[in-house]
Amino acid sequence: MTDALDVDVTDVDEVTERREAVLAAVRDHAAGVAYELAKLQGGDYGQRSFTTDRGEWTVKHEAGDLQYLRYAPQSGSDTYVVSTKQPPDPEALARALRDYDAFVAAFNEYVASLEGVLDDAPTAFPAVASTESVVAERDRVLDAVRETCDTMAGELHRYEGTDYGTFTARVEGTRWELKWEEATASYLRVGGSGGTYLLSQYEPPSAPDVRDLAPEFRGFVAAYNDHVADLELDLQQLSL
Repeated sequence: MTDALDVDVTDVDEVTERREAVLAAVRDHAAGVAYELAKLQGGDYGQRSFTTDRGEWTVKHEAGDLQYLRYAPQSGSDTYVVSTKQPPDPEALARALRDYDAFVAAFNEYVASLEGVLDDAPTAFPAVASTESVVAERDRVLDAVRETCDTMAGELHRYEGTDYGTFTARVEGTRWELKWEEATASYLRVGGSGGTYLLSQYEPPSAPDVRDLAPEFRGFVAAYNDHVADLELDLQQLSL
């Protein structure tokens, strides 16, 4: 490609036409490099640079397609040989293409260097432990917690007369908050806004969190019962 733009620069139309033809050829060829690199890297997008005696070439790809091909000579400005923006200056393109063969050779050497690198990689691995029993035990505990919280939510909904609300209490100095909507518990959070959700509409807590918080849940239920007892006492003291 070293003589790709060997035309009279005074003939603008001819230079432009020749440049477009050369760019199309380079784009098609470099697209193959980008495709192979994308397969090798295995991601949706990425890039890699390749060094030659005259400079450095960078290939960027996305979804297997070439995004750009940039040439950074040892001296002078970078040239985007292929990009989604304006085409390169003819002289800069010609200078870059004088090093294009070396770039391809560097890419080929890189691929060759990876040959056999996985020959000794193991393909047999230890058996994977099952989480079935742990998950079943966690779900058993959380089901019991949810059933109790739903009962509390139903009673609070009946007493408060609103569609949603919260009940909070401190257990051993830690804030517990039950949010309810009608007769269903929306969440049970322990430790304030940045705390642990023992119950939620999203993912369940970890097994260690369940282990640590389940015993303290008794204290939260006791606090709720004390709250109801206080309400009953207040009504008993009311005289009409």
